Amino acid sequence: MTTREATKLLPRIGETPVIGSGDRSVGDWAALLAFGAVTWPWLLKGLNGGSEEARTALLERLALPPDALPNLGSWKADAGLLSLVVDHIFEARPKLVVEFGTGASTLVIAKALQLAGGGELISFEQHADFVDSTRRWLAEHGLEADLRAVPLRPSPEGWPGLWYAHGPLPDAIDMMLIDGPPWTIHPLTRGAASSLFDHIAPGGTVFLDDAARPGERLVARRWRKARPDFAFRMWNGGTKGTLIGTRRS
Repeated sequence: MTTREATKLLPRIGETPVIGSGDRSVGDWAALLAFGAVTWPWLLKGLNGGSEEARTALLERLALPPDALPNLGSWKADAGLLSLVVDHIFEARPKLVVEFGTGASTLVIAKALQLAGGGELISFEQHADFVDSTRRWLAEHGLEADLRAVPLRPSPEGWPGLWYAHGPLPDAIDMMLIDGPPWTIHPLTRGAASSLFDHIAPGGTVFLDDAARPGERLVARRWRKARPDFAFRMWNGGTKGTLIGTRRS
């Protein structure tokens, strides 16, 4: 979830009524405060969006102009994650990609799919203005995707926090990128993405951004236990870590 503009250390949530912050339980607030006390080193590390050399190499690889990806870092996807995603798209050539959290990754995925021979990208975001901004951003580079602004709702399958009210999704998803909702809703809020794992095609891959954070490490532990049909591994090539899960054929 991001725009092309520079952002602050913490994600925008307070002025967005759809996140339902007023409905948090005492337990949710306790978890947020407890994890916040140990998460700050990862937040500070995340301010670095990757080296200028890595960003330049990524743009050249995608045949994008030098100013196409300004202001990486903070809670945006970093150059390491974006390069990892491009590597996967060029190798696996997914036909259907689903993303949670729009922004720099949306631009990169759409361009990589175009260069890899085509594919559909569906991207969900809770901020309608972010969706509009990202749509214009893509159009400037001759790209398009199915961008959907949806509210957040109580998470399914017993997970705490909130998850996207995405509605029915197609089966046979080849690639899923989870870069939202923000941890400030609840440290484990992204765990609810597992409710969609049955939609992942055999051989399909899930990417969880910010996987080095304490909350996401607990999410990964639960996923490994609950979904033995996925092979999970940690990738530390970026500034914030990425959990990669591939559904066994």
